[in-house]
Amino acid sequence: MSKATVLDASALLALLGSEPGSEVVAETIPGSAISTVNLSEVVSKLTERGVPEQAVRAALGEIELEIHPFSEDLAYRTGFLRLATRSLGLSLGDRACLALGLQLEATVLTTDRNWRELDLGIEIRAIR
Repeated sequence: MSKATVLDASALLALLGSEPGSEVVAETIPGSAISTVNLSEVVSKLTERGVPEQAVRAALGEIELEIHPFSEDLAYRTGFLRLATRSLGLSLGDRACLALGLQLEATVLTTDRNWRELDLGIEIRAIR
């Protein structure tokens, strides 16, 4: 892909688990971006699945991602997305991902097909 890509937590989890759609995500590595909010979601899910901390850090450390801190600008962008995404019930993490996509003018990859209903001025791709 020539355009920048932002990964939702669900897309990164699909890659880590070799789930359907993982090949779409793999094509964007290295260089895909993720918010620290979404990275935290991935760590939480892996921990819930019983993956030890050292293994979580090792697995994520092997993937060449651009990790973007949840800055003040991203906090505002995330908050302002609430009204535009309320009808779909998007979480704070979902909106943080989309806010980073907007900030970077990037394509966003997710497993959440309903995000395609959003008209935010960026490309949103469901990986499966």
